[in-house]
Amino acid sequence: MSKRYAQIQQLATEHPVRRLCALLGVSRSGYYEWRDRGPGRRQQEDAHLAPQIETLFLEKRRTYGRVRLTHELRARGHACGQRRVRRLMRAQGLRARPRRRYRPQTTDSRHDHPIAPNLLAQRPAPSRPDTVWVSDLTYLPTTAGWLFLAVVLDRYSRRVVGWAFSRQLNTSLALAALRMALVQRRPAPGLLHHSDRGCQYASDAYRAELEAHGLVASMSRTGNPYDNAAMESFYATLKIECLHQRLLASPVDTQAHVFDYLEVFYNRERLHSALGYKSPVDFEQQLN
Repeated sequence: MSKRYAQIQQLATEHPVRRLCALLGVSRSGYYEWRDRGPGRRQQEDAHLAPQIETLFLEKRRTYGRVRLTHELRARGHACGQRRVRRLMRAQGLRARPRRRYRPQTTDSRHDHPIAPNLLAQRPAPSRPDTVWVSDLTYLPTTAGWLFLAVVLDRYSRRVVGWAFSRQLNTSLALAALRMALVQRRPAPGLLHHSDRGCQYASDAYRAELEAHGLVASMSRTGNPYDNAAMESFYATLKIECLHQRLLASPVDTQAHVFDYLEVFYNRERLHSALGYKSPVDFEQQLN
């Protein structure tokens, strides 16, 4: 009934209330009583919650859908369900960036360097940080050509522990990301390091760096990039949420933009469904 009354109120400036009530099968006295009563409790709650949703949606860089928004709102003390959040998002025209199928581009595996076995497939999921790292390289488009990104990800928390940018796709790029991770995390010997079979990761220099720090090398099977599914998922998320199909002015702008996404948003703020809707940093801190 309230829906019909709301329709009448919306059209009352253009049509007589008597005619609208007759067309919709309601009494004029009922309509006027509803109008003069003011908004109900649920409408008042919606009016309070809607701007909170919009503010949070923009704060999270338009990347959160109803599920993550609901978890974040509840964490901030707002009692709400996913259906209500979805309804209020639709009413305000808020829509998270759609996910698209991501087809990973692998590095050159046509080389004579030794290939490590796929040890990751034989291990259970890690139960603490710095026991399994995964690594990969990707291409970032800019208006001045490609910028290459290397990332080292902690498999337990999905936290980015090392990263590096370069205009050249070479071993030095992969090594820079690894060395950053080693300096920041100082893992104990025995950590499993998984990558694809690309020449950067199979090179003498990269294998020597792993060996010098007691890291155990593991590599995906030929033609199976999804053996490294955590990295592929991460890069898909990065390109959708951070770049979202737009070219930045230069490699320098792209680097600054991606740095902000990695260190400010992804590691410290973005809720991850596989982590019980916690950020990677919060997920690690719960162990302490």
